[in-house]
Amino acid sequence: MAEGAGRIGRWTGWGGCATLLSLAVLQALLLLFANVFAVGGGVVVEDQPDVSAVLSAYNQQGDPTLYEEYYSGLKHFIECSLDCHRAELSQLFYPLFVHMYLELVYNQHESEAKSFFERFHGDQECYYQDDLRVLSSLTKKEHMKGNETMLDFRTSKFVLRISRDSYQLLKRHLQEKQNNQIWNIVQEHLYIDIFDGMPRSKQQIDAMVGSLAGEAKREANKAKVFFGLLKEPEFDVPLDDEDEEGENEEGKPKKKKPKKDSVGSKSKKQDPNAPPQNRIPLPELKDSDKLDKVMNMKEAARRVRLGPECLPSICFYTFLNAYQGLTAVDITDDSSMIVGGFADSTVRVWSVTPKKLRSVKTAADLSLIDKESDDVLERIMDEKTASELKILYGHSGPVYGTSFSPDRNYLLSCSEDGTVRLWSLQTFTCLVGYKGHNYPVWDTQFSPYGYYFVSGGHDRVARLWATDHYQPLRIFAGHLADVTCTRFHPNSNYIATGSADRTIRLWDVLNGNCVRIFTGHKGPIHSLAFSPNGRFLATGATDGRVLLWDIGHGLMVGELKGHTDTIYALRFSRDGEILASGSMDNTVRLWDAVKAFEDLETDDFTTATGHINLPENSQDLLLGTYMTKSTPVVHLHFTRRNLLLAAGAYSSQ
Repeated sequence: MAEGAGRIGRWTGWGGCATLLSLAVLQALLLLFANVFAVGGGVVVEDQPDVSAVLSAYNQQGDPTLYEEYYSGLKHFIECSLDCHRAELSQLFYPLFVHMYLELVYNQHESEAKSFFERFHGDQECYYQDDLRVLSSLTKKEHMKGNETMLDFRTSKFVLRISRDSYQLLKRHLQEKQNNQIWNIVQEHLYIDIFDGMPRSKQQIDAMVGSLAGEAKREANKAKVFFGLLKEPEFDVPLDDEDEEGENEEGKPKKKKPKKDSVGSKSKKQDPNAPPQNRIPLPELKDSDKLDKVMNMKEAARRVRLGPECLPSICFYTFLNAYQGLTAVDITDDSSMIVGGFADSTVRVWSVTPKKLRSVKTAADLSLIDKESDDVLERIMDEKTASELKILYGHSGPVYGTSFSPDRNYLLSCSEDGTVRLWSLQTFTCLVGYKGHNYPVWDTQFSPYGYYFVSGGHDRVARLWATDHYQPLRIFAGHLADVTCTRFHPNSNYIATGSADRTIRLWDVLNGNCVRIFTGHKGPIHSLAFSPNGRFLATGATDGRVLLWDIGHGLMVGELKGHTDTIYALRFSRDGEILASGSMDNTVRLWDAVKAFEDLETDDFTTATGHINLPENSQDLLLGTYMTKSTPVVHLHFTRRNLLLAAGAYSSQ
């Protein structure tokens, strides 16, 4: 095998998936908890003061010896309160514990801080254990100041969602006990989002909490989102060759096959939830794009309708001998090429059809070609360069993300070296290096219409680019830790980002605003997938859960449990009937997406309070589990006819 380049085999089993900087991520804890807005005259001032001014909010201290008494008193009160209030008020334990500990450390009561930590850290929810490990290393005032680079002054307050009855109960208790220390922390460091109505159950709260900053404020998910699809341009689809014979043996005209509704009907009616066609400028279709759309429609006419009774076949591409450590994979929309990004900084492109990859001829040879000939696009290719594999050199660090352009002329790659590179698939050379991120770039993706692309990285922001601009068009800032994955909405007007702060955000491309914040995962997010109709989002994380979100209402509507390790790949089938998930646990799982999204409770009450009722058992939605021998799954792709392609690198451990 040529230099152990990583032959592609089938159904075998990967080494080296992109391991992200989970430690750096967890240290982002302080950027949340050590941060307070500078409040002047009741107005929140969002300027960025220096770190000592921010931490000085911890100056308003009480008697350090009484902190344990304050906390245990509140704990006793909450544990003795009625069941309906206990679950809601228990949310206070973690943020109060963190702030009281930091207050003791800041005011140099180190022994009291240590004793406080040891006594109460075991009471916190299991999903905060990683954060508490980081917190335990902050034992001196100097440590807090050393974390100034991680402070983010715009999003400091830990958000708790509590019913009005539970809040009144808490307020009355703290005022009766004259427990000013805890009341000061509640007012200074927490944002309590009060709603009217029944308190939420423990199960409902557990489903939504777990992120670095608590839950999202309800108004964060109130903005209108145009989640519908843009109207497709209309084409005359030529008949297939066999239809053009015109007459059969008996001389009678052959009956034309009726066209399937699924192809034409989507483009005919304007979706009422779609954005205006010209809301953001999109590139005009070239003739080659129109040709490709026609091909796509022909393929769609032969598409297999999937469902519980008709599951897709799965073709697994295993990268063997990938000693370079496979860190990213992408497959073209027409399933003709596959790309791998590797830890040795190379990008490798394979053809997965009999058609080999060829480069354009040299300038001298091109000048000899008759430019008017019908097959000019074929003549410009140099047969001497034909091969199954092309290796692209240019990055100076592991390649963590790759993405083909919809027209298959370009390829994006992003790397630990802080750059995103645009490669030509005509010449197999690098055209541009986009420099904006100062740290590793974890993911990049082309818009479904081409031209625009998004990148996200360790600097906690996502950037929107256009291929012909060397500076980003938009910078999406708000996450409290690394942006680990990025996805364009099918209508290209929105971008979803997943982060190590355990939240997913939806951003408006037009103005850069954050229009949705989804919380509920208990670990860093590593995969995102929009449903083909644009209404729903599926997300996967290190907690092994797939969560389903209704974008229009801003609600979690489903939880799929089954994987036992990080979920690196999610993909809906072409018509959205099936959701496929791929994980580090060496399995591909298929879920019934139609059933998951039917009969959703999205009434005004549910939307207003976030009282979601998830089904007890997601096994009813699991249609199949497919194991590899020893290959973690890093990418999934449905072909235009609904064959499922999966990819990963064989791991010999």
